[in-house]
Amino acid sequence: MDFRIFVEPQQGATYADQLAVAQTAESAGYSAFFRSDHYVAMSGDGLPGPTDSWVTLAGLARETSTIRLGTMVTSATFRHPGPLAISVAQVDEMSGGRVEFGIGAGWFEAEHKAYAIPFPPLGERFDRLTEQLEIFTGLWTTETGQTFDYAGTHYDITDSPALPKPVQSPHPPIIIGGGGAKRTPALAARFAAEFNIPFVPLDTLSTQFARVADAVEAAGRPADSIVYSAAFVLCAGRDDDEIARRASAIGREVDELRSNSPTVGTPDEIVDKLGPFVEAGVQRVYLQLLDMSDLDHVDFFAEAIAPQLG
Repeated sequence: MDFRIFVEPQQGATYADQLAVAQTAESAGYSAFFRSDHYVAMSGDGLPGPTDSWVTLAGLARETSTIRLGTMVTSATFRHPGPLAISVAQVDEMSGGRVEFGIGAGWFEAEHKAYAIPFPPLGERFDRLTEQLEIFTGLWTTETGQTFDYAGTHYDITDSPALPKPVQSPHPPIIIGGGGAKRTPALAARFAAEFNIPFVPLDTLSTQFARVADAVEAAGRPADSIVYSAAFVLCAGRDDDEIARRASAIGREVDELRSNSPTVGTPDEIVDKLGPFVEAGVQRVYLQLLDMSDLDHVDFFAEAIAPQLG
């Protein structure tokens, strides 16, 4: 099992807060540090305010050395595809080829209204995401010295030099996720190196993994050409008192957390609860760290739990 740390900075975190978590995760041996791409807190005041995901990852690229870096997930509504392709390629170069690119259609209408970002209907958002994926992969894989053109319903590209190129070839791994029954699996099968489903029970996860596997087969890809991952809230402790303290710090009840996330509890409890998810095909887990000041939490999971599932 591969474990990664995943944070939600829009809830209230500075760049320095994120750097501390990323460097702690790197030292502890996690494979990656991922952050959300949001501009408005879902609860609380979000102070001191949001940080841009790709600006943040560019900074982290220069202040870490081995840990992989990515978004869970970038919203296709936030940025034009051409400039975003440049940003991702640049951060990939700045990190020495450590970027992973999670992208989705976008869903949180309030943040769009708060920062003057257009929020089209769901069908159009998926259409735009599809075109963006075609553009990203087209720009990144066009041979140096050649140009790239694209004619879509929402985006047109004419005579693009398709630069810069990312370090990773053919491009950084693309991660697509979610619970959609048709379009999401089809997009994952066409473009993704990894499929992720966050915060769902075992039966929902199994159903969606099966849909993606069917789509991968229909696309003519090898079954093992895509990684299957999940995301869960992290609230681990040496004993019940420590678990309760960590739950209180994020404003949650222990019983609610235990019922909704397999990565809540003591080490033995978490190992037991993750077992069925492993059997269902989960190869990678993103641990949602909601209290970014609790760096011991990051170290504790790495020392007491990850080795039992490695």
